[in-house]
Order: sequence, then structure tokens, then C-alpha cells
Amino acid sequence: MTKQYIILHDPARCIKCYACEVACKQWHGIKAGPVKLRRVEEKTTGKFPDVKRVFKSVSCMHCIKPRCIEACTQGAITKRAEDGIVIVDVTKCSGCRSCFEACPIQAPQFQEDGTMQKCDMCLERLEKGQEPFCITACPTRALQWGSIDQFSAR
Repeated sequence: MTKQYIILHDPARCIKCYACEVACKQWHGIKAGPVKLRRVEEKTTGKFPDVKRVFKSVSCMHCIKPRCIEACTQGAITKRAEDGIVIVDVTKCSGCRSCFEACPIQAPQFQEDGTMQKCDMCLERLEKGQEPFCITACPTRALQWGSIDQFSAR
């Protein structure tokens, strides 16, 4: 593998505006409803008056060793050698949900027809030299995209 692309989230910058969620849904043509390839979560800790809220934008992590690939009985999920992006071939997906069960963050999402869809880092945009749409939409730059080498060099 030549590169491993990742999306990093900085919870200190996230304001829970949902721009990343909405942008993702719009780019991928996902109608209103429970299917979210990127979701914003909230964690609350402490007791009043010392309550803290932290927001986190979550999507497929495009893991180094994806459990979803191992779990897929149909061979529908693969990892691109050139950039580490984990993609799904919906024509091979049987909708068995084994990938969902294997994923530690439940990134795979299932459409009404039963086929799985997940974040592909807006592959069509990347191929045109553009960033993933969630990155572009984030007003506070809480999301960043690049190669793992780029971020580890900081």
C-alpha cells in the first residue's frame, strides 16, 4: 500500500452543527432517515455544575486491518491498495450484516433494499483532486483529511 488516507476529528473544534452529516447525505443522495454514513455523537460527563459535553463526528475509519472485510462472506468489501480506502461493491452485498457486527463503530449502513453502504471518503471527489465533502462543509475545520504519514509527521 502506497498511502493510507484518514479523516481526523478534533472534538475541541466541533460545535455539533451537523454540517458534515448533512453534506454527506446530500453528496451521496441519501434521503432523510436513519441511514448516516457520517454521524455526530455527543458524550456528556460529570455532574452539575461540572458537566462537560464533547461532540464527535464518526464515520468509517478505513482501518489498517478492517474487520468488516474479514467478516464479509460475499467478498463485497475491499481495501484499495493505492490509498487504503475501504470500499463496498453493492452488487456483491447480500445484506447479511456481518460487516456491521464486526465493525467496532458500526460504520456500515443498510439501505431499504438491504444493501450496505459506507463512507468511501467521497471517492469521486478525491479522483478530481477535491477533499471529501464532509471536510469542505465543516465550518470550524474540526475535520481534517490527508495521509496518515502527513499527520504523524506533525
